[in-house]
This record gives sequence, C-alpha cells and structure tokens, in this order.
Amino acid sequence: QVHLVESGGGLVQPGGSLRLSCAASGSIFRINDMGWYRQAPGKQRELVATLPTGGIPIYADSVKGRFTISRDNAKNTVALQMNTLKPEDTAVYYCKAAVVQTWSLDDYWGQGTQVTVSS
Repeated sequence: QVHLVESGGGLVQPGGSLRLSCAASGSIFRINDMGWYRQAPGKQRELVATLPTGGIPIYADSVKGRFTISRDNAKNTVALQMNTLKPEDTAVYYCKAAVVQTWSLDDYWGQGTQVTVSS
C-alpha cells in the first residue's frame, strides 16, 4: 500500500504565493512520474504540472511562468511553488505518483488540498 499526503493549501489573495508539498510512503520500489492535478467546482480534474524522474517538467499552459514543480527523489516528495496566483487557480489540488512496486506499476492519489485565491 502507498499513501500520498499533501500539505500547504489555504487562502491567499490574488498575486500571492503558496507552496504545496506531497510525500509518498509505503511499499515503493521506485516512483516514475510525480505531479499535481487540480479540480475546480463543476470542472474536470486537469493536469497542473508533472515531473518524470530525471526528466523535464511539463506544465499546463495556464500556469507556465508562474508555477514551479520540484522533486526530492530520495525522499519521495514533490513540491509545487505557486506564484502570482489568480482567482482561476482556485481548486482542490491533488498529488499523483506513478509508483513501481515489486510486481506492478500503479497510480496513487493524495486526498487533495484546497487552494482558494480571493480578495
């Protein structure tokens, strides 16, 4: 079993910053991709940013230049630095990890953390 725990969400004014963190624990041989998705009310879950191990980060067009994803592979953690936040960034943010275990490769999700951008 693998668990992902997110932290760092909250309420911030437009133009402000937040940093989200996610830690994976459990039966992990290796993590391939690790990233962030978000879901706003009434909308589908969408990719925000993802970072393959040893690879190049991929960002949604809407966050390029404002958000930065980073990983600590030794600690199985991923972070999302969010700057110049906009009201349209308001959503529940989910961490996702593609985890390689002894006999399988599966996607695991965190429970989500609320980000609200409002004045």
